[in-house]
Amino acid sequence: MCGIVGYTGPQSAITPLIEGLRRLEYRGYDSAGIALGTANRLFIEKRAGKLLNLESALTATPPVANSGIGHTRWATHGGPTDRNAHPHVDNEGKLAVIHNGIIENYTQLRADLEARGHVFTSETDTESVAHLLSDLRKSHNGDLSAAMREAVKSLRGSFTLLAIHADQPEVIVGVRRNSPLVVGLGNKENFLASDVAAFIDYTKRAVELGQDEVVTITPVGIEITDLEGNKLVPKEYEITWDSSAAQKGGFTHFMLKEIFEQPKAVADTLLGRINADDHIVLDELHLTNDEIKSLKKIVVLACGTAFHAGMIAKYAIEKWAQITVEVELASEFRYRDPLVDSQTLVIAISQSGETMDTLMALRHAKSLGARILAVCNTNSSTIPRESDAVLYTHAGPEIAVASTKAFLTQVIAVYLIGLHLAQTRGVMTGHQVREIFEEMSELPAKIEQILETVEPLRELTRGFKDSNSVLFLGRHVGFPVALEGALKLKELAYMHAEGFAGGELKHGPIALIEEGTPVIAILPFGHEHGLDEKMLSNVQEVKARGARVIVIAREGAEVTGAEHIIRIPSASSLLQPILATVPLQVFAYEMAVVRGNDVDQPRNLAKSVTVE
Repeated sequence: MCGIVGYTGPQSAITPLIEGLRRLEYRGYDSAGIALGTANRLFIEKRAGKLLNLESALTATPPVANSGIGHTRWATHGGPTDRNAHPHVDNEGKLAVIHNGIIENYTQLRADLEARGHVFTSETDTESVAHLLSDLRKSHNGDLSAAMREAVKSLRGSFTLLAIHADQPEVIVGVRRNSPLVVGLGNKENFLASDVAAFIDYTKRAVELGQDEVVTITPVGIEITDLEGNKLVPKEYEITWDSSAAQKGGFTHFMLKEIFEQPKAVADTLLGRINADDHIVLDELHLTNDEIKSLKKIVVLACGTAFHAGMIAKYAIEKWAQITVEVELASEFRYRDPLVDSQTLVIAISQSGETMDTLMALRHAKSLGARILAVCNTNSSTIPRESDAVLYTHAGPEIAVASTKAFLTQVIAVYLIGLHLAQTRGVMTGHQVREIFEEMSELPAKIEQILETVEPLRELTRGFKDSNSVLFLGRHVGFPVALEGALKLKELAYMHAEGFAGGELKHGPIALIEEGTPVIAILPFGHEHGLDEKMLSNVQEVKARGARVIVIAREGAEVTGAEHIIRIPSASSLLQPILATVPLQVFAYEMAVVRGNDVDQPRNLAKSVTVE
């Protein structure tokens, strides 16, 4: 979950490295460091804490260098200290390595290297790679690329590595295994990074790297090989967004900007998804009608916020397509004996496309014969590349660690999948699909309506800043919305928050209610089983025990027992999550602000979880 960037070219490397790290700081901000390639030596500077600490250390005149590597860290092995910050160097101080991921066999590597006389100065797994590469480079007559190929064969785990040596400072070598790495192709300059955002100001030409591929960049070219040294043909693609999409655009925080971008994100994800014959257009699915009709069940794999999108998918797909849907935490999936086969469609949901738990679960399902459909927001990332098909959402870059617009577009994507399956399986007619799609097309305007009236909610939130705990209640699709609301509050406000199914309240959670406890209830609407009345009974239960109740309800709904009512536009019950989630995002955002927390980079978290 670290950010890495490399540059080699005609200009001073400091600027593209620091700018790149600033764009990647969402991936980790426990420490940051750079290694610059200067004549016959490396210049190393690294600091614990946020990137600003590194920049302050560089205010003195740094050496002139035209190449270098940079790193922003989310700590795994070893605490966030100057000593553990990347880059890590060999004992000669001439070879530097930066790393994203985990080296699982580092303990044995370290013992072997120490036995050969290497002296370690950090607690990290990464330093073992620096010492290993140093030895191997010597045995390969100074060929850093060959040394990297041999080193990777002895490493276990998930990682991206970049290395630079003082004897050839214009050469940077990288490799990826189960962790992101992309090449940027510039004009007499080239880049390496864990995300295209790092070099988007310099080039929109990029090259994707496959598993265990080693890339060597110089100012004048790149070379990609497999671990045996066989040359591979680069797969170039164009980046379709620009740097302005990664800027705050006048908003105080990226998260607030991304909340307000949700109407466009939802509209873009729906764009072009139905034709004149009332058929949902999902050409990316790569499943024939016969294959869809032969499916026995669907398994959704996801983590965190994406898992909540998967829970919503279950309600919609089972209702519309009349097929069993199981929703699994990807981190748990392969540690039992899941029953999936060639008649199972696995939907893997990941904003970044690099979520390691989801990737490993996907691979396990694929080994059992399942077909894999990825729902992702990041082009050419690992999960889409390893899936049989991919449905890209169009949220645009999401910089804030806490997901907002990516979540809503994931829900839209699974709705589209559900409608396509329903239509293909003959459960729904084109007319029925068109009606639902047209209502979905109204959602961006309804989200906009919520955002236009958000200031009273922000003011209301400030009144709860001293609360110790907030509980969220929901029923039907409101239950995963409650879970998502609680997760956002945990992530941003560092508060105890829990989401519960309303009917489970009296089976234990009601014991948490005490005088003044805030409870946010999502009132169902449009549901044929009268769940709104049942939820209002839950509201009365918690109110009777001293809770301060906030109810999210559609316009015109009768609400009793609430201290505060947040009104949202009406929609069909299965579409409610798109609207009910937005006030909860704002509530969590404002709570973080009023409590003085870092909204975009909450403590202990990183945007892309690329380790298990």
